[in-house]
Amino acid sequence: MKTSSCFREFAKYTSLNVMGMIGLSCYILADTFFVSMGLGTNGLAALNLAIPVYSFIHGSGLMIGMGGGTKYSIRKSQQDHKAANRTFTNAVYLAALFAVLFVLAGLFLPGTIASLFGAEGDVLDMSKTYLQVILLFAPAFLMNNVLLCFVRNDGAPQLSMAAMIGGSLSNIVLDWVFIFPCQMGIFGAAFATGLAPVISMLILSPHFIQKKNGFRFTKCRAEGKFAASILSSGVPSLVTEVSSGVVIIVFNAIIMSLEGNVGVAAYGVIANLSLVVIAVYTGIAQGIQPIISRYYGMKNLKGIRAILRYALTTMLLISAALYAAVFFWAPEIASVFNSEQNPLLQEIAAEGLRLYFTACPFAGFNVIISMYFTSLENPRPAHILSLLRGFLIIIPMAFLLSHFWNIQGVWCAFPATELLVAAIGAVCFISVSKKQKSLSTE
Repeated sequence: MKTSSCFREFAKYTSLNVMGMIGLSCYILADTFFVSMGLGTNGLAALNLAIPVYSFIHGSGLMIGMGGGTKYSIRKSQQDHKAANRTFTNAVYLAALFAVLFVLAGLFLPGTIASLFGAEGDVLDMSKTYLQVILLFAPAFLMNNVLLCFVRNDGAPQLSMAAMIGGSLSNIVLDWVFIFPCQMGIFGAAFATGLAPVISMLILSPHFIQKKNGFRFTKCRAEGKFAASILSSGVPSLVTEVSSGVVIIVFNAIIMSLEGNVGVAAYGVIANLSLVVIAVYTGIAQGIQPIISRYYGMKNLKGIRAILRYALTTMLLISAALYAAVFFWAPEIASVFNSEQNPLLQEIAAEGLRLYFTACPFAGFNVIISMYFTSLENPRPAHILSLLRGFLIIIPMAFLLSHFWNIQGVWCAFPATELLVAAIGAVCFISVSKKQKSLSTE
Protein backbone atom coordinates (compact mmCIF):
# COMPACT_ATOMS: atom_id res chain seq x y z
CA MET A 1 0.00 0.00 0.00
CA LYS A 2 1.32 3.43 -0.90
CA THR A 3 2.38 5.80 1.91
CA SER A 4 0.07 8.57 0.68
CA SER A 5 -2.92 6.21 0.71
CA CYS A 6 -1.94 5.02 4.19
CA PHE A 7 -1.75 8.60 5.46
CA ARG A 8 -5.13 9.54 3.95
CA GLU A 9 -6.75 6.60 5.69
CA PHE A 10 -5.07 7.55 8.98
CA ALA A 11 -6.16 11.19 8.64
CA LYS A 12 -9.74 10.19 7.85
CA TYR A 13 -10.23 7.77 10.74
CA THR A 14 -8.23 9.71 13.32
CA SER A 15 -9.70 13.17 12.67
CA LEU A 16 -13.23 11.79 12.79
CA ASN A 17 -12.61 9.84 15.99
CA VAL A 18 -10.83 12.69 17.77
CA MET A 19 -13.77 14.99 17.04
CA GLY A 20 -16.20 12.28 18.09
CA MET A 21 -14.38 11.52 21.34
CA ILE A 22 -14.14 15.20 22.24
CA GLY A 23 -17.88 15.38 21.70
CA LEU A 24 -18.43 12.27 23.82
CA SER A 25 -16.28 13.61 26.66
CA CYS A 26 -18.44 16.74 26.72
CA TYR A 27 -21.14 14.62 28.39
CA ILE A 28 -19.50 15.32 31.72
CA LEU A 29 -17.80 18.63 30.85
CA ALA A 30 -21.19 20.19 30.06
CA ASP A 31 -22.50 18.91 33.38
CA THR A 32 -19.50 20.48 35.12
CA PHE A 33 -20.13 23.89 33.58
CA PHE A 34 -23.91 24.00 34.07
CA VAL A 35 -23.81 22.43 37.54
CA SER A 36 -21.18 24.97 38.64
CA MET A 37 -23.40 27.77 37.31
CA GLY A 38 -26.67 26.45 38.70
CA LEU A 39 -25.68 24.65 41.91
CA GLY A 40 -22.37 26.19 42.98
CA THR A 41 -19.48 24.56 44.86
CA ASN A 42 -21.59 21.83 46.53
CA GLY A 43 -23.04 20.79 43.19
CA LEU A 44 -19.57 20.68 41.64
CA ALA A 45 -18.25 18.56 44.52
CA ALA A 46 -21.25 16.19 44.25
CA LEU A 47 -20.71 15.77 40.51
CA ASN A 48 -17.02 15.03 40.97
CA LEU A 49 -17.78 12.37 43.58
CA ALA A 50 -20.21 10.69 41.17
CA ILE A 51 -18.03 10.80 38.02
CA PRO A 52 -16.13 7.54 38.82
CA VAL A 53 -19.32 5.53 38.32
CA TYR A 54 -19.78 7.08 34.87
CA SER A 55 -16.18 6.06 34.14
CA PHE A 56 -16.96 2.46 35.17
CA ILE A 57 -20.02 2.31 32.90
CA HIS A 58 -18.31 4.01 29.96
CA GLY A 59 -15.22 1.83 30.42
CA SER A 60 -17.28 -1.38 30.45
CA GLY A 61 -18.95 -0.33 27.20
CA LEU A 62 -15.59 0.47 25.62
CA MET A 63 -14.11 -2.83 26.81
CA ILE A 64 -16.86 -4.78 25.06
CA GLY A 65 -17.02 -2.48 22.03
CA MET A 66 -13.28 -2.13 21.40
CA GLY A 67 -12.58 -5.80 22.14
CA GLY A 68 -15.42 -6.93 19.89
CA GLY A 69 -14.64 -4.34 17.22
CA THR A 70 -11.00 -5.46 17.03
CA LYS A 71 -12.00 -9.11 16.63
CA TYR A 72 -14.66 -8.18 14.09
CA SER A 73 -12.26 -6.12 11.94
CA ILE A 74 -9.66 -8.91 11.81
CA ARG A 75 -12.22 -11.63 10.99
CA LYS A 76 -13.85 -9.40 8.35
CA SER A 77 -10.48 -8.73 6.65
CA GLN A 78 -9.96 -12.51 6.57
CA GLN A 79 -13.42 -12.96 4.93
CA ASP A 80 -14.66 -15.05 7.90
CA HIS A 81 -18.14 -13.48 8.04
CA LYS A 82 -19.64 -16.19 10.25
CA ALA A 83 -17.06 -15.55 12.99
CA ALA A 84 -17.53 -11.79 12.54
CA ASN A 85 -21.28 -12.08 13.23
CA ARG A 86 -20.70 -14.36 16.21
CA THR A 87 -18.35 -11.71 17.59
CA PHE A 88 -21.08 -9.06 17.43
CA THR A 89 -23.68 -11.38 18.96
CA ASN A 90 -21.45 -12.26 21.91
CA ALA A 91 -20.63 -8.58 22.40
CA VAL A 92 -24.37 -7.84 22.71
CA TYR A 93 -24.74 -10.68 25.25
CA LEU A 94 -21.91 -9.21 27.31
CA ALA A 95 -23.41 -5.71 27.18
CA ALA A 96 -26.73 -7.09 28.44
CA LEU A 97 -25.03 -8.87 31.34
CA PHE A 98 -23.15 -5.76 32.44
CA ALA A 99 -26.31 -3.66 32.04
CA VAL A 100 -28.22 -5.85 34.49
CA LEU A 101 -25.48 -5.45 37.11
CA PHE A 102 -25.38 -1.66 36.79
CA VAL A 103 -29.18 -1.29 36.86
CA LEU A 104 -29.39 -3.40 40.05
CA ALA A 105 -26.76 -1.13 41.63
CA GLY A 106 -28.81 1.90 40.57
CA LEU A 107 -31.97 0.49 42.15
CA PHE A 108 -30.49 -0.61 45.47
CA LEU A 109 -27.04 0.94 46.11
CA PRO A 110 -26.76 4.62 45.01
CA GLY A 111 -26.73 5.99 48.58
CA THR A 112 -24.21 3.40 49.74
CA ILE A 113 -21.90 4.11 46.80
CA ALA A 114 -22.10 7.89 47.36
CA SER A 115 -21.24 7.44 51.05
CA LEU A 116 -18.30 5.18 50.22
CA PHE A 117 -16.98 7.88 47.89
CA GLY A 118 -16.96 10.36 50.79
CA ALA A 119 -20.16 12.36 50.17
CA GLU A 120 -21.81 14.00 53.20
CA GLY A 121 -24.80 16.28 53.90
CA ASP A 122 -26.22 18.16 50.91
CA VAL A 123 -23.43 16.80 48.74
CA LEU A 124 -24.53 13.24 49.63
CA ASP A 125 -28.10 13.87 48.47
CA MET A 126 -26.92 15.38 45.17
CA SER A 127 -24.41 12.59 44.52
CA LYS A 128 -27.02 9.90 45.29
CA THR A 129 -29.46 11.42 42.79
CA TYR A 130 -26.86 11.74 40.04
CA LEU A 131 -25.59 8.20 40.59
CA GLN A 132 -29.02 6.61 40.50
CA VAL A 133 -30.01 8.21 37.20
CA ILE A 134 -26.68 7.39 35.52
CA LEU A 135 -26.80 3.75 36.67
CA LEU A 136 -30.36 3.27 35.44
CA PHE A 137 -29.31 4.56 32.01
CA ALA A 138 -26.38 2.10 31.91
CA PRO A 139 -28.00 -0.16 29.22
CA ALA A 140 -28.09 2.82 26.83
CA PHE A 141 -24.47 3.80 27.58
CA LEU A 142 -23.23 0.23 27.09
CA MET A 143 -25.10 -0.53 23.87
CA ASN A 144 -24.19 2.85 22.40
CA ASN A 145 -20.48 2.17 22.93
CA VAL A 146 -20.78 -1.29 21.38
CA LEU A 147 -22.59 0.02 18.30
CA LEU A 148 -20.20 2.97 17.89
CA CYS A 149 -17.18 0.64 17.84
CA PHE A 150 -18.73 -1.88 15.45
CA VAL A 151 -20.02 0.80 13.05
CA ARG A 152 -16.54 2.39 13.02
CA ASN A 153 -14.95 -0.99 12.22
CA ASP A 154 -17.64 -1.56 9.59
CA GLY A 155 -16.20 1.21 7.42
CA ALA A 156 -18.46 4.06 8.58
CA PRO A 157 -16.28 6.31 10.79
CA GLN A 158 -18.23 9.41 9.66
CA LEU A 159 -21.49 8.04 11.03
CA SER A 160 -19.80 6.98 14.27
CA MET A 161 -18.42 10.51 14.70
CA ALA A 162 -21.81 12.08 13.89
CA ALA A 163 -23.48 9.92 16.52
CA MET A 164 -20.93 10.81 19.20
CA ILE A 165 -21.11 14.53 18.47
CA GLY A 166 -24.91 14.50 18.07
CA GLY A 167 -25.36 12.78 21.42
CA SER A 168 -23.00 15.21 23.10
CA LEU A 169 -24.62 18.33 21.63
CA SER A 170 -28.03 17.08 22.73
CA ASN A 171 -26.62 16.64 26.24
CA ILE A 172 -25.37 20.23 26.31
CA VAL A 173 -28.72 21.62 25.16
CA LEU A 174 -30.73 19.41 27.53
CA ASP A 175 -28.38 20.28 30.40
CA TRP A 176 -29.27 23.95 30.04
CA VAL A 177 -32.98 23.25 29.59
CA PHE A 178 -33.31 20.91 32.57
CA ILE A 179 -31.10 22.86 35.02
CA PHE A 180 -32.27 26.42 34.28
CA PRO A 181 -35.75 26.77 32.65
CA CYS A 182 -37.04 23.50 34.18
CA GLN A 183 -35.22 23.98 37.52
CA MET A 184 -34.56 20.22 37.83
CA GLY A 185 -31.20 20.63 39.60
CA ILE A 186 -28.73 17.75 39.74
CA PHE A 187 -31.41 15.33 38.50
CA GLY A 188 -31.73 17.39 35.33
CA ALA A 189 -27.97 17.23 34.72
CA ALA A 190 -27.96 13.44 35.12
CA PHE A 191 -31.13 12.97 33.03
CA ALA A 192 -29.65 15.01 30.17
CA THR A 193 -26.50 12.87 30.26
CA GLY A 194 -28.56 9.67 30.27
CA LEU A 195 -30.60 10.70 27.23
CA ALA A 196 -27.48 11.45 25.16
CA PRO A 197 -26.59 7.81 24.27
CA VAL A 198 -30.23 7.18 23.29
CA ILE A 199 -30.02 10.05 20.80
CA SER A 200 -26.63 8.77 19.61
CA MET A 201 -28.12 5.35 18.82
CA LEU A 202 -30.95 6.99 16.89
CA ILE A 203 -28.33 8.71 14.73
CA LEU A 204 -26.66 5.32 14.12
CA SER A 205 -29.95 3.64 13.18
CA PRO A 206 -29.84 4.43 9.39
CA HIS A 207 -26.78 2.14 9.14
CA PHE A 208 -29.08 -0.75 10.08
CA ILE A 209 -32.38 0.44 8.58
CA GLN A 210 -30.71 0.86 5.17
CA LYS A 211 -28.95 -2.50 5.67
CA LYS A 212 -25.46 -1.07 5.24
CA ASN A 213 -24.18 -3.06 8.21
CA GLY A 214 -21.76 -5.92 7.58
CA PHE A 215 -22.41 -7.40 11.04
CA ARG A 216 -25.65 -8.99 12.20
CA PHE A 217 -27.09 -10.52 15.32
CA THR A 218 -27.21 -14.28 14.76
CA LYS A 219 -28.85 -17.13 16.61
CA CYS A 220 -26.09 -18.65 18.69
CA ARG A 221 -25.40 -19.43 22.31
CA ALA A 222 -23.20 -17.27 24.47
CA GLU A 223 -19.72 -18.72 24.06
CA GLY A 224 -17.38 -18.49 27.03
CA LYS A 225 -14.16 -18.56 25.02
CA PHE A 226 -15.50 -16.03 22.51
CA ALA A 227 -16.65 -13.70 25.28
CA ALA A 228 -13.36 -14.06 27.16
CA SER A 229 -11.46 -13.22 23.97
CA ILE A 230 -13.55 -10.06 23.45
CA LEU A 231 -13.07 -8.96 27.07
CA SER A 232 -9.33 -9.68 26.97
CA SER A 233 -8.83 -7.46 23.93
CA GLY A 234 -10.95 -4.73 25.50
CA VAL A 235 -9.46 -4.75 29.00
CA PRO A 236 -6.98 -1.90 28.29
CA SER A 237 -9.90 0.32 27.24
CA LEU A 238 -11.75 -0.59 30.44
CA VAL A 239 -8.72 0.02 32.64
CA THR A 240 -8.04 3.38 30.97
CA GLU A 241 -11.57 4.55 31.80
CA VAL A 242 -11.96 2.85 35.17
CA SER A 243 -8.57 4.05 36.33
CA SER A 244 -9.79 7.60 35.77
CA GLY A 245 -12.60 6.86 38.18
CA VAL A 246 -10.35 5.15 40.72
CA VAL A 247 -7.82 7.98 40.56
CA ILE A 248 -10.62 10.49 41.14
CA ILE A 249 -11.79 8.54 44.21
CA VAL A 250 -8.28 8.37 45.68
CA PHE A 251 -7.43 11.97 44.82
CA ASN A 252 -10.76 13.15 46.27
CA ALA A 253 -10.02 11.41 49.57
CA ILE A 254 -6.50 12.88 49.78
CA ILE A 255 -7.59 16.36 48.71
CA MET A 256 -10.56 16.31 51.11
CA SER A 257 -8.14 15.78 53.99
CA LEU A 258 -5.86 18.57 52.74
CA GLU A 259 -8.21 21.28 51.42
CA GLY A 260 -11.83 20.15 52.14
CA ASN A 261 -14.77 20.54 49.76
CA VAL A 262 -13.21 23.54 47.99
CA GLY A 263 -10.18 21.43 47.10
CA VAL A 264 -12.43 18.65 45.79
CA ALA A 265 -14.35 21.18 43.70
CA ALA A 266 -11.05 22.51 42.30
CA TYR A 267 -10.01 18.99 41.44
CA GLY A 268 -13.38 18.56 39.74
CA VAL A 269 -12.33 21.22 37.23
CA ILE A 270 -8.99 19.49 36.59
CA ALA A 271 -10.44 15.96 36.44
CA ASN A 272 -13.12 16.91 33.95
CA LEU A 273 -10.68 18.73 31.68
CA SER A 274 -8.42 15.69 31.96
CA LEU A 275 -11.27 13.53 30.63
CA VAL A 276 -11.36 15.74 27.53
CA VAL A 277 -7.58 15.57 27.02
CA ILE A 278 -7.53 11.77 27.44
CA ALA A 279 -10.50 11.64 25.03
CA VAL A 280 -8.32 13.28 22.35
CA TYR A 281 -5.67 10.58 22.78
CA THR A 282 -8.34 7.89 22.89
CA GLY A 283 -9.74 9.30 19.65
CA ILE A 284 -6.35 8.88 17.97
CA ALA A 285 -6.03 5.36 19.40
CA GLN A 286 -9.54 4.34 18.33
CA GLY A 287 -8.91 5.86 14.92
CA ILE A 288 -5.86 3.68 14.24
CA GLN A 289 -7.40 0.49 15.69
CA PRO A 290 -9.55 -0.51 12.67
CA ILE A 291 -6.69 0.22 10.26
CA ILE A 292 -4.01 -1.63 12.23
CA SER A 293 -6.33 -4.60 12.87
CA ARG A 294 -7.15 -4.81 9.17
CA TYR A 295 -3.47 -4.52 8.18
CA TYR A 296 -2.65 -7.19 10.75
CA GLY A 297 -5.22 -9.54 9.18
CA MET A 298 -3.61 -8.79 5.77
CA LYS A 299 -0.06 -9.20 7.22
CA ASN A 300 0.87 -5.65 6.11
CA LEU A 301 3.68 -4.92 8.60
CA LYS A 302 4.93 -1.83 6.72
CA GLY A 303 1.46 -0.24 6.84
CA ILE A 304 1.14 -0.95 10.57
CA ARG A 305 4.41 0.85 11.33
CA ALA A 306 3.46 3.84 9.19
CA ILE A 307 0.12 4.25 10.96
CA LEU A 308 1.78 4.08 14.40
CA ARG A 309 4.36 6.69 13.34
CA TYR A 310 1.61 9.06 12.17
CA ALA A 311 -0.31 8.53 15.42
CA LEU A 312 2.62 9.31 17.70
CA THR A 313 3.64 12.39 15.69
CA THR A 314 0.08 13.72 15.82
CA MET A 315 -0.09 13.04 19.54
CA LEU A 316 3.10 15.01 20.25
CA LEU A 317 1.91 18.03 18.26
CA ILE A 318 -1.48 18.04 20.02
CA SER A 319 0.20 17.62 23.43
CA ALA A 320 2.40 20.65 22.85
CA ALA A 321 -0.60 22.77 21.85
CA LEU A 322 -2.73 21.56 24.78
CA TYR A 323 -0.10 22.21 27.42
CA ALA A 324 0.71 25.64 26.00
CA ALA A 325 -2.99 26.56 26.30
CA VAL A 326 -3.20 25.23 29.87
CA PHE A 327 0.04 26.91 30.97
CA PHE A 328 -0.78 30.38 29.65
CA TRP A 329 -4.53 30.41 30.37
CA ALA A 330 -4.84 28.34 33.57
CA PRO A 331 -6.51 31.17 35.60
CA GLU A 332 -8.99 31.89 32.82
CA ILE A 333 -9.84 28.17 32.47
CA ALA A 334 -10.38 27.83 36.23
CA SER A 335 -12.60 30.92 36.38
CA VAL A 336 -15.00 29.46 33.78
CA PHE A 337 -16.00 26.80 36.33
CA ASN A 338 -15.78 29.08 39.39
CA SER A 339 -19.19 30.76 39.24
CA GLU A 340 -18.99 31.87 42.89
CA GLN A 341 -15.58 33.47 42.29
CA ASN A 342 -14.12 31.55 45.25
CA PRO A 343 -10.49 32.80 45.52
CA LEU A 344 -9.22 29.60 47.17
CA LEU A 345 -10.79 27.40 44.48
CA GLN A 346 -9.30 29.68 41.81
CA GLU A 347 -5.79 29.48 43.30
CA ILE A 348 -5.82 25.70 43.81
CA ALA A 349 -7.27 24.93 40.36
CA ALA A 350 -4.90 27.23 38.42
CA GLU A 351 -1.80 25.79 40.08
CA GLY A 352 -3.13 22.26 39.69
CA LEU A 353 -3.79 22.68 35.96
CA ARG A 354 -0.20 23.69 35.24
CA LEU A 355 1.30 20.80 37.22
CA TYR A 356 -1.20 18.05 36.34
CA PHE A 357 -1.11 18.52 32.57
CA THR A 358 2.66 18.15 32.23
CA ALA A 359 1.61 14.51 31.82
CA CYS A 360 0.13 15.16 28.35
CA PRO A 361 2.76 13.59 26.03
CA PHE A 362 3.39 10.60 28.31
CA ALA A 363 -0.32 9.87 28.79
CA GLY A 364 -0.85 10.17 25.03
CA PHE A 365 1.96 7.71 24.30
CA ASN A 366 0.58 5.21 26.82
CA VAL A 367 -2.97 5.31 25.43
CA ILE A 368 -1.81 4.90 21.82
CA ILE A 369 0.78 2.19 22.43
CA SER A 370 -1.73 0.17 24.48
CA MET A 371 -4.22 0.28 21.60
CA TYR A 372 -1.43 -0.68 19.20
CA PHE A 373 -0.74 -3.89 21.14
CA THR A 374 -4.45 -4.67 21.40
CA SER A 375 -5.00 -4.15 17.67
CA LEU A 376 -2.37 -6.81 16.96
CA GLU A 377 -4.22 -9.36 19.14
CA ASN A 378 -1.34 -9.08 21.61
CA PRO A 379 -3.15 -7.56 24.60
CA ARG A 380 -0.78 -8.67 27.37
CA PRO A 381 1.60 -5.66 27.18
CA ALA A 382 -1.47 -3.41 27.02
CA HIS A 383 -2.87 -5.09 30.15
CA ILE A 384 0.41 -4.49 31.98
CA LEU A 385 0.65 -0.82 30.99
CA SER A 386 -2.99 -0.15 31.78
CA LEU A 387 -2.80 -1.74 35.23
CA LEU A 388 0.45 0.08 36.05
CA ARG A 389 -0.84 3.53 35.09
CA GLY A 390 -4.35 2.93 36.38
CA PHE A 391 -3.75 1.37 39.77
CA LEU A 392 -0.38 -0.08 40.69
CA ILE A 393 1.78 3.05 40.38
CA ILE A 394 -0.46 6.11 40.55
CA ILE A 395 -2.21 5.28 43.82
CA PRO A 396 0.99 4.75 45.87
CA MET A 397 2.52 7.73 44.03
CA ALA A 398 -0.37 9.98 45.11
CA PHE A 399 -0.02 9.04 48.77
CA LEU A 400 3.77 9.30 48.68
CA LEU A 401 4.03 12.68 46.94
CA SER A 402 1.14 14.23 48.91
CA HIS A 403 2.92 13.22 52.13
CA PHE A 404 5.97 15.28 51.17
CA TRP A 405 4.46 18.13 49.12
CA ASN A 406 0.78 18.24 50.15
CA ILE A 407 -1.58 19.38 47.36
CA GLN A 408 1.29 20.02 44.93
CA GLY A 409 2.33 16.39 45.41
CA VAL A 410 -1.16 15.25 44.43
CA TRP A 411 -0.97 17.20 41.17
CA CYS A 412 2.50 15.78 40.37
CA ALA A 413 1.47 12.14 40.97
CA PHE A 414 -0.24 11.89 37.58
CA PRO A 415 2.66 13.12 35.38
CA ALA A 416 5.21 11.12 37.41
CA THR A 417 3.18 7.95 36.89
CA GLU A 418 2.65 8.49 33.17
CA LEU A 419 6.36 9.19 32.63
CA LEU A 420 7.38 5.97 34.37
CA VAL A 421 4.80 3.87 32.50
CA ALA A 422 5.80 5.44 29.17
CA ALA A 423 9.38 4.24 29.75
CA ILE A 424 8.09 0.70 30.40
CA GLY A 425 5.82 0.95 27.33
CA ALA A 426 8.79 1.90 25.15
CA VAL A 427 10.65 -1.22 26.34
CA CYS A 428 7.60 -3.40 25.57
CA PHE A 429 7.32 -1.85 22.10
CA ILE A 430 10.99 -2.54 21.29
CA SER A 431 10.56 -6.13 22.42
CA VAL A 432 7.42 -6.68 20.30
CA SER A 433 9.04 -5.00 17.28
CA LYS A 434 12.04 -7.34 17.47
CA LYS A 435 9.69 -10.36 17.48
CA GLN A 436 7.81 -8.98 14.47
CA LYS A 437 11.06 -8.50 12.54
CA SER A 438 12.20 -12.03 13.30
CA LEU A 439 8.86 -13.46 12.17
CA SER A 440 8.82 -11.41 8.96
CA THR A 441 12.29 -12.67 7.98
CA GLU A 442 11.41 -16.32 8.55
